[in-house]
Amino acid sequence: MTDSINHESLFDLTGKVVLVTGGSRGLGYQMVLAFARAGADVIIASRKLDACEAVAEQVRALGRRALAVACHVGKWQEVERLVDVAYAEFGYLDVLVNNAGMSPAVPSHEVTEELFDKVVSLNFKGPFRLGALVAQRMAAGKGGSIINVSSTGGLRPSPQIVPYAGAKAALNAMTVGLAQEYGPKVRVNTISAGPFLTDISKAWTEEMRETCANALGRPGKPEEIITTALYLASPYSSYTTGSLIKVDGGLP
Repeated sequence: MTDSINHESLFDLTGKVVLVTGGSRGLGYQMVLAFARAGADVIIASRKLDACEAVAEQVRALGRRALAVACHVGKWQEVERLVDVAYAEFGYLDVLVNNAGMSPAVPSHEVTEELFDKVVSLNFKGPFRLGALVAQRMAAGKGGSIINVSSTGGLRPSPQIVPYAGAKAALNAMTVGLAQEYGPKVRVNTISAGPFLTDISKAWTEEMRETCANALGRPGKPEEIITTALYLASPYSSYTTGSLIKVDGGLP
């Protein structure tokens, strides 16, 4: 394939349909716009329909089709409806990005059962159901790519985020399992994201926003996730599956 690559169209997604959960803000928002600029039609899902619709309007302004869907990813019934709505509108999906998540910092002994279930549902239970449903349809069709957005917390758990870290570790394991189960037509990979200056960083101190204990000495800008997402979405990552790619500025 290398000999036939047209580098000008390396990330060309014209004619592709991409579904991004948590697509109305943060890393998901950046990926939505990047996919649309690369030529893809995009489905934006999150809990707030008005926020999704605002992003959908930006996608349409780029000349692409867009669909906004309100969905609580932690609830299987809503996940199943999301899949049905997406396929009813577009007929197929080429790329799924499991990006929705939450990471509350709470001392472990203060975590309630309700909070534990909420964190695990949004970060693993829902993405598992969505990934499995879409992978099944992709495998029965022309194939596709699933991108799970995980966290360095799943590799290097830190205090007060133990349920989140456990859920992200499960998401990493899911990537490997689904890649084996639905390959070769479906590729499944993980982006392990480090600290980024998204909405969650608003609660950080100024020092935390300017410095970071990684090789680059700083948190990531949200747009710095784009190239990895485009790579995994494009056919030029055709020999990459079951993999975890760290985008964390070189955390030790």
